[in-house]
Amino acid sequence: MSTALRVITVALFMVSLGATPFAVAAPQPQNKMKTCNEQANAKGFGEGKGDERKEFMKDCLSAKSEKGGGGKGSQQNKMKTCNKEAGDKKLKGDERKQFMSDCLSA
Repeated sequence: MSTALRVITVALFMVSLGATPFAVAAPQPQNKMKTCNEQANAKGFGEGKGDERKEFMKDCLSAKSEKGGGGKGSQQNKMKTCNKEAGDKKLKGDERKQFMSDCLSA
């Protein structure tokens, strides 16, 4: 009897360890907002950029997650956004290639 109780206790403990990260993780929209804010700041759309930042945040937050089955559509949206940003910054040649590489890999 005591061996069975020990086995059950250990099994429940192991199951609770596996479920802990899911209980602690932030909700998906909060994670997405954080990620988009970090991307905006990295791309030079700081807090004082107004309309540029609003447009970027709108595009970023409305884009579907690649893990969520967005797949090809998400990559196309990302390419479109990166192309627009590169055009707005009037980047050419190697600078544009480097920007596009960084933008698409973010």
